[in-house]
Amino acid sequence: MLNRRLGRTGWRVSEIGYGAWQIGGTMWGEVPEPRAHAALEAALEAGINFFDTALAYGHGRSERLVGEVLRTSGERDRVRVASKVPPMNWQWPAQEGSPLRDNFPAQWIEECAQRSLANLGGDAIDLLQLHVWADSWTDDAEWFDTLTDLRDRGLIRAFGISVNDHDPSSGLRVVESGKIDTVQVIYNVFDQTPADELFGAAQRGDVGVIARVPLDESSLAGVLREDTVFGESDMRRSYFRGARLRDTVRRVERLRPMLQGAGQSMAQGALRFCLSHPAVSTVIVGSVDEEHIRANAEASEMGPLDAGLRIKLKSHAWPRNFY
Repeated sequence: MLNRRLGRTGWRVSEIGYGAWQIGGTMWGEVPEPRAHAALEAALEAGINFFDTALAYGHGRSERLVGEVLRTSGERDRVRVASKVPPMNWQWPAQEGSPLRDNFPAQWIEECAQRSLANLGGDAIDLLQLHVWADSWTDDAEWFDTLTDLRDRGLIRAFGISVNDHDPSSGLRVVESGKIDTVQVIYNVFDQTPADELFGAAQRGDVGVIARVPLDESSLAGVLREDTVFGESDMRRSYFRGARLRDTVRRVERLRPMLQGAGQSMAQGALRFCLSHPAVSTVIVGSVDEEHIRANAEASEMGPLDAGLRIKLKSHAWPRNFY
């Protein structure tokens, strides 16, 4: 596993990180605790040292599982854990015109940080992120002063934001403001828009970039079919509703010859695409399949895709917002 610097934090984090949404057990179907433990242990064994979770993932279950495994494994000191404060109104994405105080008032940020710290255990949360973002909040001092205070008190070590799905421009001003240490954003073969402006701003400001949804909720792993049926509690039932599953699968099949080849799965090709951009610090991938976790981690040592292929992939961009 290769490591990269997470912006101004100076931390060396694994190029492939672990996204712990799925083990929350509420939006991807049930995940028994033994299976979640095995998945987290497989990630550690594969050299992953960056774990991204959130208070909203299973209402703290994901955080508790991450904390338990890191304590029992004795690996806590070598791992960086990121979590997120959910918006107080529980609205994803942030609604246009929604005031900061309906989403992240000081008392709510403090309360959630304390809950996350209790779930995770340890002395401090390495990275605390706001789970949605609106450009209009950039100049509001309340969120920044609260997070700065948490850092100064030693409850967190760094802070950042998680940008609304498929809306990287909404995070541009705050990245340019110099107020945050990291920005988390959707980046994959279909949604390449962060590379237009956001990544350049992050590089200029030394802001770490956490790329999420690199496999487009599993479609870019090449495992879905037009007749795939998702469980009642699987969020992909909504994400790929109507004609979206059919349209997505057909686009994925056009990509397969470019991303899949001898000794490389399609998922690994999609992850290498994300790692090909120098602004990206780490790519977080969620899975409870131990074999998939190990294969995802191996993408790091395969290196970036060649320049010619990256140029060809530009024509396959398919930005859309499914809300």
